Amino acid sequence: MADKTAQSPVKVVLPGLLMAMLLAMLDNVIVGTAMPRIVGDLGGVDHLSWVVTAYVLGTTVSTPLWGKLGDLYGRKTVFMTSIVLFLLGSALCGFAQSMPELIGFRAFQGLGAGGLMVGAMSVLGDLVPPRDRGKYQGQFAAVMAIAMVGGPLVGGFITDHADWRWAFFVNLPLGGAALVLLALRLHLPKRRTEHRIDWLGALLLSIGVTALVLITTWGGTQYAWGSAEIRGLAIVAVLGLVAFVLVERRHPEPIVPLSVFANRNFTLVAVLGFLVGFAMFGAITFLPLYQQIVQGASATNSGLLLLPMMAGMLVISLVVGRVITKTGRYRIFPIAGGVVMVAAMLLLAQLGPHTSKLTSGLYMTVLGIALGFLMQTTMLIAQNSVELKDIGVASSTATFARSIGGAFGVAVFGAIFNHRLHALLGERLGSAAADKMASGGGGARIDPVTLAQLPPGVRTAVVDAIAGATSSVFLWSTVAAVLVPVIALFIREVALRGGAAEESERTLVAQEG
Repeated sequence: MADKTAQSPVKVVLPGLLMAMLLAMLDNVIVGTAMPRIVGDLGGVDHLSWVVTAYVLGTTVSTPLWGKLGDLYGRKTVFMTSIVLFLLGSALCGFAQSMPELIGFRAFQGLGAGGLMVGAMSVLGDLVPPRDRGKYQGQFAAVMAIAMVGGPLVGGFITDHADWRWAFFVNLPLGGAALVLLALRLHLPKRRTEHRIDWLGALLLSIGVTALVLITTWGGTQYAWGSAEIRGLAIVAVLGLVAFVLVERRHPEPIVPLSVFANRNFTLVAVLGFLVGFAMFGAITFLPLYQQIVQGASATNSGLLLLPMMAGMLVISLVVGRVITKTGRYRIFPIAGGVVMVAAMLLLAQLGPHTSKLTSGLYMTVLGIALGFLMQTTMLIAQNSVELKDIGVASSTATFARSIGGAFGVAVFGAIFNHRLHALLGERLGSAAADKMASGGGGARIDPVTLAQLPPGVRTAVVDAIAGATSSVFLWSTVAAVLVPVIALFIREVALRGGAAEESERTLVAQEG
């Protein structure tokens, strides 16, 4: 009976939740594909990276804030507000007349985007008890698959057949439909809460996180890792975050209640989220470059080549979700996911200049299986570890940890990739040629068009170097991946709350550490 009552409201609004998540995941992929056309129209190629950085900053800084605001003011109102801001930012980006305008509007769009995924997961947490929540993992995994595969296709189509502005305008009908559906059909229980916003904590968190994101964005590319700029940002990040912790310990309504970290399971899955983001998303960032340069795939088809990974994640997420719903047990899945992730990284470290697309597809399937075990399971554990009133904070903190891990992973593995690429090019072509070819960060001056114009011997050296650098990235990512199953072993099997759970029972469970 509890299952039926939980299913009825969520099935009505699930399309709206899925569309909101799709918007959050799809935007950067589509915009990235359209960037050459944007630069051709607006100019400002020297500010190109800021189109991405501004969006990432807005998203990362606002993610914890949206979770807390949802807990305080009601998840429906806050979730819909984030959608409105995202759509307004998308429209402004589409009408931008200069690169500075576009960068500013992208930051504004990112502020809204930070609440999309957090809002969807928090609303799901309100509507469905943890015991029944597992069955919806497959739908959310399917959205990720659609974004990863469909994003390059849509972006490529817009780039080839339409004005680049439609890379932003395409968000409007999807987001509008989600907004109308949620406004009419989403009904959540109202709770009265005394509000006292932690503005100082929000400011300090924003300063600390902004400094961290800029370190990972600029370090090793725009500025040397040991430069005064990066050292200064590191000092700002440390001081900002330390001050944030001190403020949070005293404030009656902290943005991130530190008490949630007293729960062992919550702390462990936050660390797991960071490691998964660091090892997995930091490493797979370099797969499209390998596919395009070494395997000769087009920018659009490189998205299709990720389909095996998404298929593996989708199938395993469906199976895991059903098993969790049926048995109420979940501890084995992050452990298994960690073991499979280590295997996937070791397999992908075997990528070479002659690896077939079939073989690399099989390797990526293993990676997708690891994702299926880990992604939604860690979110489920995080939400089950806190009181109902803190589900927004739990969702945003878990998402935030994964995002920061991914940002650091991209930065660290980018440095490893560049170093190995330079070394391999130097061995084959000499140091002067290596400096010229590998400059710009991550092989930024090596693209399929440039590659085709190179002499055969140089082309072979470049292909071999890209393959070797990609292999090194996955080999090093294994170091972080090994920690995942080890940490997952310490997770305790706390019974998942069922549909009839009372608030007092939720509190009791949340206090178990």
